[in-house]
Amino acid sequence: MSSRDTTSDRRILVTGGTGQLATALAGRADVRRVGRPAFDFDRPETIEASFRAAAPRLVVNAAAYTAVDAAERDVAAAWRANRDGPAILARLCADAGIPLIHVSTDYVFDGTKLEPYVETDPVAPQGVYGASKLAGEQAVLAAGANAIILRTAWVYATTGRNFVRTMLTAGKSRDRLTVVADQHGCPTTADDLADAILVIARRLDRTGWQPNYHGVFHAAGTGATTWYGLAVATFEDAASHGTRIPQVASIATADWPTPAKRPANSRLDCTRLRDVFDVSLPHWRQSLTRTIDAIYATAPP
Repeated sequence: MSSRDTTSDRRILVTGGTGQLATALAGRADVRRVGRPAFDFDRPETIEASFRAAAPRLVVNAAAYTAVDAAERDVAAAWRANRDGPAILARLCADAGIPLIHVSTDYVFDGTKLEPYVETDPVAPQGVYGASKLAGEQAVLAAGANAIILRTAWVYATTGRNFVRTMLTAGKSRDRLTVVADQHGCPTTADDLADAILVIARRLDRTGWQPNYHGVFHAAGTGATTWYGLAVATFEDAASHGTRIPQVASIATADWPTPAKRPANSRLDCTRLRDVFDVSLPHWRQSLTRTIDAIYATAPP
C-alpha cells in the first residue's frame, strides 16, 4: 500500500501542519500541507484562504485538538478544532464538489463492548475529546460533502509526541515503568494510515465518487493489544538496537487516574474499509518493528 506518485498529488490539500499523519502523507506524495499559523481552526478566515489558494481536488483533514486530558480543561478550544473548523472545511468541499477525507477517533465509543467496534455501533463518548470529535463527524456529514470519515486509534510515528517514543525516552532513565494493561486497542502507525489514505485517493481518481464511499470507516492496525503489551513489544524491538531495557510492570486503569476517561475497549473492526476500498492496514506488531528500526536509524530517543 505504499507509493510516491503523480503530479496530481499536489492538489491534495492536507491539514495538520507538522503533525504525525500530515508528515507521513508528505513523505509519500507531493501533497500541499498546511498548518498553523497560515491555517488555523481558531481563525476561521484562514480556512477558506488556504482552501482557495490550494484549489484542491481532494482534502485530507488531519488537523485536530488531540490532547485528550487538556481537552477536559480547554473545552471551547477542543470544540473549535474538532467540530467548528471541520464543519467549515466540509462546507467548502461541498460547495466545490470535491471529496473530503476526515480523520476521527476510537474515542467516540464508551469502550464497554466486548467485541471490536463496527461503524454502526452506538456512539457514547466519555470525555470532551471524544464528544468534540463525534460532533465533528456529524458536522462533516451534515455539510453535504462527499465525505469519507476514517476513525483510527493509538496512532504513533517515528517522530513527534506519541506513546512509543515516550516509552523509549522513559526507558533510558528509569529502571521500572508501570503501564496500563486493561485498555485494549489497535496500534496504528501514521505511515500505514497515510498509505491507506493515498490508496483511497487514487481509487477516487480512477472511479470518481461512488455512493458507497460515503460515511464512516474504521482504519486501524490489524490485531490488538494493550498499552502494556505495546510497551513490552516496543522494548523487545528496541533491545535489538542495544537499548537499555527497563522492567515493565502492568497496572490497572484505576491505578493511573487521568482527567479524561479512557475506553477499556478501543478495538476497531475494519472490514468495511477492506470491502469498499480493498484496504487493510498491516498487523500492528509488524508495523511496530518497522517503526522502531526507523526511529533508531533516523531519530533515536
